Parts: sequence; structure tokens; C-alpha cells
Amino acid sequence: MRCGWCGALKIYVDYHDTEWGVPEFDSRALWEKLVLDGFQAGLSWLTILKKRDAFRQAFHGFDPVRVARMTAAEVDQLLADPGIIRHRGKIESAVKGAQIWLELEETGPGFAPLIWDYVDGTPLQNHYTSQADVPTQNVLSTRISKDLRARGFTFAGPVIVYAWMEACGLMNNHLAGCFRHAEVMKINRG
Repeated sequence: MRCGWCGALKIYVDYHDTEWGVPEFDSRALWEKLVLDGFQAGLSWLTILKKRDAFRQAFHGFDPVRVARMTAAEVDQLLADPGIIRHRGKIESAVKGAQIWLELEETGPGFAPLIWDYVDGTPLQNHYTSQADVPTQNVLSTRISKDLRARGFTFAGPVIVYAWMEACGLMNNHLAGCFRHAEVMKINRG
């Protein structure tokens, strides 16, 4: 059994079975996934998955150093790129997020340590039995969202942050009956 949201499309099944919910401890990868979750706002995750390779190309492999230095002309070029979501606010959010990411890496704790500190470095283990029981946000996603936005991140509201926390394995939200629940539960930093 798989989580109810997964469906039968190969792209979703592959994502569910190999990536979703697996704890991500790499700062750059965490930021990439936050950017993609921000682009998803108002759209389906399937749209993002289908365009993920184009996003990676458009944003220089999600290299924060290169994205942070993107010019207004480059942003305008991306607005004409049919391979990605052409939304100025979301594109500019990615550039600003890269700048904040760099600052955190250079003068702060780093993005991954900052994020994982919210859960004391250990993924939260949920045991939902029905997709209907899984919330779209919670107190923690609201707190993280507030903190990220205070640092200048945009497209990081509580619902986006909750989905990102699920995707990055800060919490194990595979349904208790899903075969991945027990597998993901065993994955940790150690």
C-alpha cells in the first residue's frame, strides 16, 4: 500500500517510493526543495515534478551562489521560458532565497542546521492512518514559516512549509499502512 496522494502515475510513484519523506540533511537540496514548493503554490505537485529538470536547468542546478547573482535580465529571460512556471514573484523569490541561503551559510548556522534544529535533528514520526487525517499545516510549520519570512524568504507560508517538511523528511507523514512508513522511519542522520 502507498499513501493515498500518490496515485498510479509513474512519476508520482517513483517520487513517493524513492524521495518523498526521506530526511534531507544537505543545505543546498533543502533550499532547492523549498524553492520548488514555493513554485507549486496554487498548482499541482505533478506540474512541478514534470518541470523539475527544466527548473534545474533554469536555476543553474540550484547552485545558490549562481542563483543569488542572477540579474534582472536573467529573470526576464526566465519569464519567457515555457519549461518552468513563469511567475515573476516566484522567480524573484528564488533569487532572494539564494541570497538569504548564502548569508546563513556564511555568517549563520547554515540552512540545514537552522531547519533541523526545529525538530532537534530527528524527524518527527507521525502515524496517520488516512490521508484525510493529515493536516495541511500545523503549529510547527507556522513557526518555521514565520521565522523564514522574518529572514526575508517569500513563498514560504505555513502550508508551503508543511508540504516541504513532509517532502524533506523533517516529519514522516507516510501513512502508517504505507510500505514506506517503516522504511523512512529507519532513516536518520546516523
